[in-house]
Amino acid sequence: MTTDLPTFEFAFPGPLRDKLVAAVLDGTKSTTTGLLQDYEIDGEPLPVVGTQAAVVDSAGRRVAVVELTEVRVSRLGDVDLDHARDEGEGHESVAAWRAGHENFWHGTDYRGWLGNPNFIVNDDTPAVLERFRLVAVL
Repeated sequence: MTTDLPTFEFAFPGPLRDKLVAAVLDGTKSTTTGLLQDYEIDGEPLPVVGTQAAVVDSAGRRVAVVELTEVRVSRLGDVDLDHARDEGEGHESVAAWRAGHENFWHGTDYRGWLGNPNFIVNDDTPAVLERFRLVAVL
């Protein structure tokens, strides 16, 4: 039953989350990236391969089930093109992927959540790279 599954949320509720959830549902998104510090701040353990989770849309509805197939911690400067492309946002280079993600991490929503209006990432910032497969559309 999907109500027993932990939730899997992309970005903050709103247009970006809607775009990312749509990419999961149509199969173009199979990776995601978060910052290691987010897990530490939330007191959450790192995700575990084999874990299934319910993808949540901006309205809080469970719309899909995904299963983690790979989890690794990497420097932002070491993110590879396959991971960047598989994020499903149309990035054809790591530089384009990085610019899009920096816009998010340097944006007011993330900095506000973090409580640090001057936060910036760099090549050495530890990131959690997750690969998943779509198990079911709900």
